[in-house]
Amino acid sequence: MPSVFTPSDTSIDKFHFGLNVASLQRSVDFYSLFFGLPPCKFLDDYAKFELRDPPLVMSLLPNSQLRGGTLSHLGLRMPDGAALVDMQRRLEEGGVRTEREDGVECCYARQTKFWVTDPDLNLWEVYVVAGDLQYHGIDLPPRVVEPPVAAAAIKKIWEHRLTQPLPDRIPHETATLDEVRLEGTFGHERTPQELEALWHEVWRVLRPGGKVHVHNLVASWQFANGVPTLPGPAAVIKHVPLENEILHDLERIGFQGVKYDKLGDQPCFTFEGVEMREMRLSGTKTSVASPGGRQRTVIYRGPFERVTDDAGNVYTRGERQTVADEWWQSLEDAAFLNQFETIA
Repeated sequence: MPSVFTPSDTSIDKFHFGLNVASLQRSVDFYSLFFGLPPCKFLDDYAKFELRDPPLVMSLLPNSQLRGGTLSHLGLRMPDGAALVDMQRRLEEGGVRTEREDGVECCYARQTKFWVTDPDLNLWEVYVVAGDLQYHGIDLPPRVVEPPVAAAAIKKIWEHRLTQPLPDRIPHETATLDEVRLEGTFGHERTPQELEALWHEVWRVLRPGGKVHVHNLVASWQFANGVPTLPGPAAVIKHVPLENEILHDLERIGFQGVKYDKLGDQPCFTFEGVEMREMRLSGTKTSVASPGGRQRTVIYRGPFERVTDDAGNVYTRGERQTVADEWWQSLEDAAFLNQFETIA
């Protein structure tokens, strides 16, 4: 089988890959020692090592929610725009779909690139660099690839990205997945029927206690004249839902413990008075506890006089409350649990 590149071919500048890391500082310390040189870029939310021999670019991207799986994406840095166009044309003519982004501001650099997914769903970034920036920029987060570890330790996850078509059916059996991740999924206009079918599928494939994670750009108000054309990689976004729109969908479908993991304190974009922010939202598919099942006694610490959870349990500050253990266990990693003391 003929190879795409011959040994004398110089159309690729450097090989590149990105790693998700739990601690950026710890990883920078390790790789500085490993490579014998410091990073060429080191900021609060990004680090990059660039080697001459072998010609390699490695970026580190902090991810405090890392649950196994460190490969963010693979990449090829091309020497110029002509080489980039030639490679994209060859792929498209061969029947391989690509997603191009012009003038992208991400990873503290301005880039032009295209993304392509290989048959095993590894994400490749092919790009040229136009210059450095003093800020990170905004980019769609690359898909996380699970590592080949023991089967018992692997979380069963299905992920959908903005640039992928919505499937008629999520390719997994009922109640078998630990997580569903929707990365930018709502950045395209979806019909009510498409949304209802998607939520039905998400609920179907998640096991009891499984979680849905939504990462999307959201708007403070409706746009008077439609969604504007956004700069850089955000230009692929054609729809921006309201801040509470997806949250209400999760609640309506039956997800519990729904919470914002992030709702940016500063807008990414502002257009005609409408602020657009990065949102991370999660919810849990909680099973219904069987009658007579194990109970758990807790005391709500505060700071409020009383709170009510999604199952209808009312917790009064300083007073004991008995709840179904199955409900409690399904939300054991929720942020609010540090407000409770477990008695039995």
